[in-house]
Amino acid sequence: MAKKEFSYRGKTLEELKGLSLNEVAALLPARQRRVLKRGLTDQQKILLKKIKKNEGNIETQCRDMIILPEMVGKTIRVHRGKEFLPVIIIEEMIGHYLGEFVLTRKRVEHSAPGIGATKSSAALSVK
Repeated sequence: MAKKEFSYRGKTLEELKGLSLNEVAALLPARQRRVLKRGLTDQQKILLKKIKKNEGNIETQCRDMIILPEMVGKTIRVHRGKEFLPVIIIEEMIGHYLGEFVLTRKRVEHSAPGIGATKSSAALSVK
């Protein structure tokens, strides 16, 4: 079974990489299009330069960066609030934000209930 060819709004990845930022923005959803139309922030511009230079081990706190076609295939370490987690950018992520792929909250894991949590635990002897 052959792998299905990736396309975003009718354009292949190679065609997307050949487009300018404004032409890519025209293909994105409204929120992302507005952000790119207003211009990138200084931090986003620095991140884009690092990606274009092919620097290894790119770390960023710029969770609001929109994933663009030239980022595909790169591994970017995105800040979680405490540490940087690696995100491998694939074609299907185009148009999403970096922060969507690195959650800032851990899953809550409860242990056994403490003393006094239930009526039956009040009857237990405390040593």
